[in-house]
Amino acid sequence: MAQGGGPPILFFFFFFFMFLFMLSSLCDCHPHSAGFMRSMSAARAVPSHTARKVSDIATEVAGYADVAKQIIDLAVFGAAQNRSHRRLADFTDTIGNRVSGSHNLEMAIKYMYNAMTKDGLDVHLEPVKIPHWVRGKESAEMIAPRAKSLALLGLGSSVGTPPEGIEAEVLVVRSFEELKRRASEAIGKIVVFNQPFVSYGETVAYRAYGASEAAKEGALATLIRSITPFSINSPHTGWQDYQAGVKRIPSACITVEDAELMWRMAQRGQKIVVRLTMGAKTLPDADSFNTVVEITGWQHPEQVVLLSGHLDSWDVGQGAMDDGGGAMISWEALSLIRDLGLRPRRTLRTVLWTAEEQGGVGAQQYYNLHKVNMSNFDLVMESDLGTFTPVALQFTGSDAARKVMAEVVKLLAPINTTNLEPHGEGTDISPWMQAGVPGASLHVADNRYFWFHHSEGDTMTVQDPQAMNLCSALWAVVAYVVADLQDMLPR
Repeated sequence: MAQGGGPPILFFFFFFFMFLFMLSSLCDCHPHSAGFMRSMSAARAVPSHTARKVSDIATEVAGYADVAKQIIDLAVFGAAQNRSHRRLADFTDTIGNRVSGSHNLEMAIKYMYNAMTKDGLDVHLEPVKIPHWVRGKESAEMIAPRAKSLALLGLGSSVGTPPEGIEAEVLVVRSFEELKRRASEAIGKIVVFNQPFVSYGETVAYRAYGASEAAKEGALATLIRSITPFSINSPHTGWQDYQAGVKRIPSACITVEDAELMWRMAQRGQKIVVRLTMGAKTLPDADSFNTVVEITGWQHPEQVVLLSGHLDSWDVGQGAMDDGGGAMISWEALSLIRDLGLRPRRTLRTVLWTAEEQGGVGAQQYYNLHKVNMSNFDLVMESDLGTFTPVALQFTGSDAARKVMAEVVKLLAPINTTNLEPHGEGTDISPWMQAGVPGASLHVADNRYFWFHHSEGDTMTVQDPQAMNLCSALWAVVAYVVADLQDMLPR
């Protein structure tokens, strides 16, 4: 028996150890990954020399149903319930609004750095230079045909008036076309734009370019009807752009109510006179930071799924909706993943941008610094239209990437947000998307967003804790699953 059984036993052990070696090389797994067993089966099922089929990807993504449910349960029903809302309230109540270049923004960055470090996450700051516009004291009063105080907010980058202010007759128009037709009447006047609200994307052109268009016709200043579909006598601020080679004149937003009042007076043929005083000025660019927090990937740490919101706000209200909520759910997503002991293949990176309101200044400098690693950015995500009840994920990418993302959002069935919509664009992620990196944005029930946008009304009162729980769950599930899939999203 000994002589006859020796060689077969040796062959048995040889092939057994070869099988174990081959299996381990195929697996390439990590015990912290929720995709451990999925990776083993997928590696056996999909030959490395052929492109993966949609059905194979669907099977892989479906395997994340359990971990997605764990994330959702923790965020919506478990120990993390209402945590993002509490964090936002603590932050905004402590710091308040945070305009670019201000001391409040500096305090906000320090607050978030300390809070996220205390949360056990890996945090660092990346320096940037940002605009520093200061509002100063401002007021407006209608002198004729009757005395009335006008609520207003100067627009970002506006120049100020002379110290004594500007007192002049008003020309009220409803469009750029009407201004052109009545150009001779604009000379030496304050032009009031009473444009109707169509959509934010279309109507915001009056805020952005109204001053330069009026200055071309000889106007002394502009007052812009606030860009909002609903008003309770509250003006809305925002950034405005001076055109090169055009005289810079003061520009501010007034309320919908006052713009319509002056329009009615003008229609009656009444002479309207307004006194405007603005102490606005632009100081040298200020030092600031983008705030970056990470969970490092276990297999491909150089590859990144990026989540984001912006930390700055305008200098009114609390900046709770725009964009404190987006910043908080981008932090909360990493907290949820950490709390569950999960670690994806790729790095999850949350960036809290600075100076978004001035045109994505901090994000552009981040892009300039990191674009050398463009091929390693898997997906860029941005939340900047409020954290009301989520209704869908918006996505921009190749057809092949869209098929993957369509499977990923199916995991959100427990919170009824399985829709994948086009147009994942956002101000801060746009440089990456223009370079071909897939991008995603959060679509929420935002019908009230522009009621409060850039106004004193943007406070914690408009935030709902349950809605923020759902936003956090969606954000975390999408980010984690994409970061843990075997392959990056196809370009």
